[in-house]
Amino acid sequence: MHALELVVVLGVAVLVGNSLAQRLGVAPPIVLLGAGMALGFIPAVRQAELPPEVVLLLFLPVLLYWESLTASLREIRSNLRGIVLMSTVLVILTAWAVAAAGHALGLPWGPAWVLGAAVAPTDATAVGALARALPRRQLTVLRAESLINDGTALVVYGLAVGITVGEEHLSLPHVGGLFLLAYGGGAAIGAAVAWGTTELRRRLDDPLLGNLVMILAPFTAYLLAELIEASGVLAVVVSGLIMSQVAPRIVRADHRTQAWALWPMATFVINAVLFVLVGVSLQYAARDLDGSDRTDALIAVGVVCAVLVAVRFAFLFASVYLIRLLDRRPEQRRRRVSHRARVVSGLAGFRGAVSLAVALSVPQTLHSGEPFPDRSFIIFVVSGVILVTLVVQGLLLPTAVRWAKLPPDTSVEEEQNLAETTAMEEALQAIPRLAPDLGIAPETTERLRQEYEAHLTTVRARGAGAYDDPTLVQHQDYVRLHLALITHKRDTVIRLRDERQIDDTVLRRLLSSLDNEEVRLTGGATVE
Repeated sequence: MHALELVVVLGVAVLVGNSLAQRLGVAPPIVLLGAGMALGFIPAVRQAELPPEVVLLLFLPVLLYWESLTASLREIRSNLRGIVLMSTVLVILTAWAVAAAGHALGLPWGPAWVLGAAVAPTDATAVGALARALPRRQLTVLRAESLINDGTALVVYGLAVGITVGEEHLSLPHVGGLFLLAYGGGAAIGAAVAWGTTELRRRLDDPLLGNLVMILAPFTAYLLAELIEASGVLAVVVSGLIMSQVAPRIVRADHRTQAWALWPMATFVINAVLFVLVGVSLQYAARDLDGSDRTDALIAVGVVCAVLVAVRFAFLFASVYLIRLLDRRPEQRRRRVSHRARVVSGLAGFRGAVSLAVALSVPQTLHSGEPFPDRSFIIFVVSGVILVTLVVQGLLLPTAVRWAKLPPDTSVEEEQNLAETTAMEEALQAIPRLAPDLGIAPETTERLRQEYEAHLTTVRARGAGAYDDPTLVQHQDYVRLHLALITHKRDTVIRLRDERQIDDTVLRRLLSSLDNEEVRLTGGATVE
């Protein structure tokens, strides 16, 4: 299939899959995975195998960077101990448990460890897409875990492949050095790229160039880290987290508006295409095994899925009692969550495209030239595990969330109201000082003060839940009338273009201004 045809087919699959998911009330990744499996019956599509380099070097940096930019660093700091344990210790324990199960099923230890490393990390894109109904703290921990654990898994994978093909040796100093280089080098590269990005953003006035720097940042971080054999994943994550704190101070409004239009759309398309391609790859993996091997692989899928769930649940419950035994500070007591919430976190251990990319990256041959043992078996099992975790656990998660009776999380709305109120109050206090310095006429100053006071009253009423407050009702009527007038103005300028009284260039400028005005009134799309 030609590249252009494949692009159209994938685009239609993404459009239809997301539309169907909205109608069915099902998480889009589940439907997109099914769409990919259906497309896999088309020979021309099935032959378009997903190159692992595309995921690891092209898709993954973009997705990780955006997840890092939109993550809550405050929540990550508050839950850092749990996140580090889940993204390192849990990954290694999971890889070991899966390797032991694979060896018991007949795999040699080398390929068994490769299988364990491939399915050990949770997937950031899958967690973000399937677990959005969770409270912010719980979702932040899951997202941060899935951001960092790829780095741990890739070190284990590289070591397992290297030993199997005869290029690595196993010793405690060597393994320790690999992890130190992966994490230390990755963090250093990420910080360096963030510093370079910051300096460039300070000097660039053109929003197009500024956002080009942001697009290049994750690829640069990943590339530089890989060149020194450090963790490209951690480099991208560290760079993104630093920029999430620096960017609000140095990035101008026009740069930020353009970025918030670009990044969500780009990551949405990449995420959706990845899930479709994973479904296609499931067909490819199934056809690469004969009947008896396929039966053994299906048994292995069930065993590995059971091991993944068992290890994750055991770790989540055991680690909390260990932490309670060692840390009895009042602050730690306040941060405890219920066992039901841990059950939800246990079910949210989804696997995705990164696991498949790792499996597809397994070399074809050993150092001696012989075929890599059980490569097709590994790819099939990893594909099956991805299918089961996304579909079965993805469908069970909403039920588990309702069963857990998690308390409603209103912290975002409360903090937003606090920020809006505080900013408006301090702006009103600053008017008498700023107006004379800028040479503003008293009439203009008074007009602006009245507008700000009216807006402050509206914000306070909305924060207090007083939706029948006359000020809030009046504001809502004002917004409705204003929106109706914007629609009328938009129709007018389009009519003038149709009558050839104004040019298309003028129309686009006016529409852009009207669109910005409408987004300001309605609140627009928020980035979480």
